[in-house]
Amino acid sequence: MRNEKTIIPFPFFSEEKDGFFKNDGKISFNVDDKISSSEKSFFHQFLEEVGFDLAKDSKNSKSINIKIKSDNKNNSLENKEAYTLEINENEIDICASSVAGIFYALVSLKSLLLSDNEKIDCTFIYDKPEYEWRGFLLDTSRSFYSVEFIKKVLDLCAFHKMNRFHWHLTDDQGWRISIPEYPKLTEIGSKRFANTSPLSPDVGNSCNQERVQFYTDDEIKEIVEYANNRNITIVPEIELPGHSSALLSAYPEFGCKGESYKVENRWGIFEDVLCAGNDKIFDLYNAIFKTVSRLFPGKWIHIGGDECPTSMWEKCPKCQERIKKEGLSSTKQLQPWVTKKMVELVLSYEKTPIAWDEVIDNTEKSPVNKNVIVQSWRGVEGGEKAVKMNHKVIMSPQTLCYLNLKNINSDEEPGRLGFITTKKAYSYTPITSEMSKDCVDSVLGGECTFWSEEMPYSRIVEYMMFPRFCAISESLWLAESKKDFKRFSSNVIEQKKRLSKLDTLFYDGKLD
Repeated sequence: MRNEKTIIPFPFFSEEKDGFFKNDGKISFNVDDKISSSEKSFFHQFLEEVGFDLAKDSKNSKSINIKIKSDNKNNSLENKEAYTLEINENEIDICASSVAGIFYALVSLKSLLLSDNEKIDCTFIYDKPEYEWRGFLLDTSRSFYSVEFIKKVLDLCAFHKMNRFHWHLTDDQGWRISIPEYPKLTEIGSKRFANTSPLSPDVGNSCNQERVQFYTDDEIKEIVEYANNRNITIVPEIELPGHSSALLSAYPEFGCKGESYKVENRWGIFEDVLCAGNDKIFDLYNAIFKTVSRLFPGKWIHIGGDECPTSMWEKCPKCQERIKKEGLSSTKQLQPWVTKKMVELVLSYEKTPIAWDEVIDNTEKSPVNKNVIVQSWRGVEGGEKAVKMNHKVIMSPQTLCYLNLKNINSDEEPGRLGFITTKKAYSYTPITSEMSKDCVDSVLGGECTFWSEEMPYSRIVEYMMFPRFCAISESLWLAESKKDFKRFSSNVIEQKKRLSKLDTLFYDGKLD
């Protein structure tokens, strides 16, 4: 099969041409003046790392030419991620309206060269995404991963034309970002006893050994820049009001009982949450959002909102007083009230809040601000409800998009909480049959997620991700009418060869 027919995600349109471009010598590299010198330098480095020998002058018989255009050969390039890639015997021409489209053309070129480093079939490709939000969530609280691995994940996201990296930074099992006004968040909140997480070989595997793990400001800035160069926006997630054990271990005064908290080394949902009756939690989160806004230049901050028990609120005098003062009808209405206040803080930093679909529950007294993007994970119903409430939505149903589940239903496979086959993952589509045509534009796209309980080794993360990650990426790039699992099943064979060349592990068993 011709290699352009095996690219994942599959291109919107491709046309075969006779001949091939032989990669056997110096190649001129010509770039539109509209592209900045730093972007030109990055593209030059990218192509050389892929395997092209680029010349400093334009006197060679072969060339790679990059142009910024709003259309090419009657193909609209108004979508900033759209591109055309034309490969002839002596030149490769790339056109797009922005550097994002240029980059994705280079990614497709990388796929072709990984299949055959010596020659590339002549072809014309016109490509563009169906959805603007194509994301991957990595949980670095339950298991902590190195900066080097996060960069590798970003490279793999870019290779599959995924443009959002949802970085889950805080949870019961660890606080991973430094907040200057509240230094104990990392001094205490990033530590936990290691009986659920293996240690480095020189330390051993003692249950009594504490691990201190968080990302410094410089490391975060490095990762943000690395992502930006690859057309990826990082979306930081700071959990609230639940999943707060690590925070409360550092600052117990923000919990209902005010003492006896610990950074959890167990998995699950815990009843210790932020005290909704304590106004000082908003000072705390104002400082947190201030730092997060400074370190992450993207438009969005995710504020969590999932799995928040109310048992502590029900017996907390401050929380019960809050219910009376705010005229709420039940304890369950405290979370929407807290969310409303937190959303106001996020908006004050000119960021758009994102929250899990629980935030649209019990909102009779505290309606959710229409600027909040709702991420649907408890199936698709949350997203269907949210679009009817005029919210933008991101669809991440756990039954299709959770890559920490097993690849198949087998005791021999790693994973937990069930299984999702590659075929089932490929059946995912952000738009459901229950969404009316009027609501479709509110669906931004989707994310696949990796929750890291029992997954401390990054190589195992890779194995769990692929090839289901490939399936989700194609489901977010193509319209449903253009998807074809039989074609995908064939193409993923070639994609696995490419992943091997990229030193990436993958599950290599049956797909259904």
